[in-house]
Amino acid sequence: MSHPSRRQFGIMAGGTALAGLLPPSLAFAETTLEKIKRLGIVTVGTEAAFPPFEFVKDGKIVGYGSDLLGEIVKELGVKVNQLDLPWQGILPGVLAGKFDFVATTVGINEERAKRYAYTMPIANGVPYAMMRKGDKMKVIEDLNGKVVATQLASSTEPTSRAMDAKLKAAGGAGFKELKLFTAFTESYVALASGEVDAVIQSLPSLAVLVKEKPDTFALLAPVTAGSPYTYLAWVTRPDDKELRDFINGVIRKMRDDGRLAALQEKWFGFKMDIPDSGYLPPGAV
Repeated sequence: MSHPSRRQFGIMAGGTALAGLLPPSLAFAETTLEKIKRLGIVTVGTEAAFPPFEFVKDGKIVGYGSDLLGEIVKELGVKVNQLDLPWQGILPGVLAGKFDFVATTVGINEERAKRYAYTMPIANGVPYAMMRKGDKMKVIEDLNGKVVATQLASSTEPTSRAMDAKLKAAGGAGFKELKLFTAFTESYVALASGEVDAVIQSLPSLAVLVKEKPDTFALLAPVTAGSPYTYLAWVTRPDDKELRDFINGVIRKMRDDGRLAALQEKWFGFKMDIPDSGYLPPGAV
């Protein structure tokens, strides 16, 4: 049987001694949550073009999600570095390790649930169609032959495509065109100008917009196609379940003590039930 040389033994012993001198979080694989607490800062990715969840006002990111993030950062006891990024770079960015977690609204669906660790929901995002005020549409079938808009790579893109397919399967013409915009705010401008006939988006965002601009926009109908999972949440990397569970603990505490409902009243004008279970597809990370 071979024995390690004196030099090999010295390396092993030195390595063991070095590990004994290092903090446990550095001697072994450090989790993202441990890294955040050690460095005293958390870096998050946000798309600040999704009012009233996240948007820029007077040079600052504000909104429902921003207020929620403030509570989570307070619980962590660290500073925050909030990156304002285009939506299309948010999910790839977190997987690439460019920031610690996604602090912007992400619709829950089956495909994403296999790739990202969702937090518990922060809002109910049932998809809805919005039209211009005064247009004659009354039911979702009136979208046959119309130009419809939504955001590129959003959860409502596959929902919109599923609605188009459903209209065609029922014998209708389906959408004349599905236009995809980089940000939802761009689709609202297109709707107001007559470039598109409807926007498909989550109800909480549309409800606030219609309340703010009642002479410009009106709600049409719920979009009854696509994923049955309608909740909105944040995500971490699949390996960062410890961080995801910490965020869940703060959201749950805020739900139970009424702070989450207060934020919903502040930003949406109504409260939403936030469940503990049943919001994720089978096989979710």
